[in-house]
Amino acid sequence: MKFTSSKTALLKAIMIAQDIISSRNTLSILSNVLLETANNLLTIKATDLSVSFETQITVDTVEAGSTTIYCDKLLGILRSLPEGEIEIDQLDSQVVIRPLFQKIDFHLRSISSEKYPEMKICDEQLYFTVSSRDLIAMIDQTIFSVSDDTTRYFLNGVYLENGGNGLVMVATDGRRLSYMNRIIEEELPSFKPVIIPPKFLNLIKKLCAQDTQLELAIHDNFIFARFDTHKISSTLIDGKFPNYRRVVPEKQHFQCIIDREMFLEALKRVSLLVEQKSKRLFIEISNEHVRLSSEESEIGKAEEEIPCEYYGEPITLAINYNYALNPLKVIHEERVSISFTEPNRAITLGPFPEKDYFHIIMPMQLD
Repeated sequence: MKFTSSKTALLKAIMIAQDIISSRNTLSILSNVLLETANNLLTIKATDLSVSFETQITVDTVEAGSTTIYCDKLLGILRSLPEGEIEIDQLDSQVVIRPLFQKIDFHLRSISSEKYPEMKICDEQLYFTVSSRDLIAMIDQTIFSVSDDTTRYFLNGVYLENGGNGLVMVATDGRRLSYMNRIIEEELPSFKPVIIPPKFLNLIKKLCAQDTQLELAIHDNFIFARFDTHKISSTLIDGKFPNYRRVVPEKQHFQCIIDREMFLEALKRVSLLVEQKSKRLFIEISNEHVRLSSEESEIGKAEEEIPCEYYGEPITLAINYNYALNPLKVIHEERVSISFTEPNRAITLGPFPEKDYFHIIMPMQLD
């Protein structure tokens, strides 16, 4: 195997490959990236056995072939080299990496590509098209609510189902829930609801440009995505996602309307003096204003008032401030609504006017 490539193009692909490879790999071959060149195309593959990545870049192929190289060291070498054309040449069990315009040689040991795990493939007929803008919006509105509690592994991913006229995405950690139902113009195939690992969704968000036509497929216990020159696949989380519909309030009696930017900035300021173990912040709602406050502590106390639209009896709510901050950062409408019935029942935070997504927050004890 021998080829020359732009350092920039190769570095970009290897950086993505290194993100895939787990630092906890016990198999040495899984610490490697697979390089395969033919017909002036270089195919690059990486996997941690759960998530797999494949992409192609244009190169000048001198001699077709394939091998695997320790990804972390290859990445370090590429970063250290000046800009320009890079030559990669396989000599027996070593790969020589050198810039064409300067006398610098690196020799890396390689492992035969025959020992590299095979990537999962999916039947072409199972792919369906989704706008990357729609999918990324759904990821943005839900992924921060995924649980990090490994004992409840079925909450460690984002739930996806066919909603009939679109896709429904839900995430929850048991104390908050994020929901989005996006209408998809393309015809969707029937598939069983699945739980998708965040690593797969974060890769799509990182690599896929807005308004790209992205194709998804779900088969057996795998999900597949392809767009531009990239292909990504991942095992799905095996487990039963809780019935999220039971958490969503059918009706809430009161609604408070607030300027989103004003609410977000006030939350950031008041949270500076919130006790960081509980993260409890108080929201006092009245007809004229919303007062945000932290608890009195040895450090001090913060309090801020912002105007609102609200018609009802004054009420005080207590929440984990992060559960409000995360949604406010991804809601793009100018105003948001806080809907509720009682201080100890679910609170709904969403855009105003209502859109195709919302966030449920379970309140904390006031005392």
